[in-house]
Amino acid sequence: MKIVVVGYGSIGKRHVQNLLKIPNTEIIICTKQKNEISSTKIKIFNSLSECINEKPDVGIITNESSFHVQTAILLANAGIDLFIEKPLSNSLKDCKELLKIIKKKKLITQIGCQLRFHKCIKKIKEVIVKKKLGKIISIKVECGSYLPDWHPHEDYKKSYAAKNELGGGVVLTNIHEIDYMYWFLGKVKEVISITGNYSDLKISADDFSTGILKFDNGVIGEFHLDYFQKPEYRYCKIIGTEGTMTWDSEINEVKIFKNKKNKWFKVYKWNNYDRNLMFKEEIFHFLKCVKKREKTINPIEKDGIKTIEIALSIIKSSKIKKWVKI
Repeated sequence: MKIVVVGYGSIGKRHVQNLLKIPNTEIIICTKQKNEISSTKIKIFNSLSECINEKPDVGIITNESSFHVQTAILLANAGIDLFIEKPLSNSLKDCKELLKIIKKKKLITQIGCQLRFHKCIKKIKEVIVKKKLGKIISIKVECGSYLPDWHPHEDYKKSYAAKNELGGGVVLTNIHEIDYMYWFLGKVKEVISITGNYSDLKISADDFSTGILKFDNGVIGEFHLDYFQKPEYRYCKIIGTEGTMTWDSEINEVKIFKNKKNKWFKVYKWNNYDRNLMFKEEIFHFLKCVKKREKTINPIEKDGIKTIEIALSIIKSSKIKKWVKI
């Protein structure tokens, strides 16, 4: 299989390293960076047209978020299946055109939200599907980390995550929590938020967002996202009529409090946590679906577009200081 990777920042490098371990793959990298890469499996070009001329089977889009859709349209028009790193974009501009091409060409697509492959998140999804909590009433999630620690060897102020014009900001960059809430509970009908720049970080993008989601099924969701928290921390708490389930990233353990038994039970513990395993599994899943021509776990035309609509509504809500319907 011939794979083009568009963009060679930190996530592009991670995907390339994981792809190199897959037999019978040829990798094409589209980047304007000067990189010394010694592998017979890799070709490097600085223009997308040159990459498309190599006739790749699959495109992995890892450039800045604001360029995702225009890059995807060029690849999609060439009949290339698409894996796009989250988020799909920083606006809905040209998204309809992309969706039309995907449908016309019958392309296999996936948004790169690796938390869907986190063992604890997968276990939570399983518990919800089996209705072990009874009727779910509320969900509360948190994701906090310190932006300068993401890539200590780089100037965080120059990163795409720090710049609105490149599609950065905490809501879009940390869209994972929004994505997995949607994955767990379905459509969101209304949102309200407070989103802005509140810390001492020298960035133009929003570094904090908190708010409420109203799901179509009546569940109320609360979220907290920030760029300034140390240590890095993720948390999820779901309350149902028959119990409460929690997960936090410090111990990577899923627990359920069963109301009838009035005690906690450990459901799952991810020992020997390996962050890169999620990235490997999401790419392997995508390539498997490409070969079988099957829908992926997170197709652009279904979940990807819905998640970005929620994220953009969260940002809009803060600006107009009102509930926004989706």
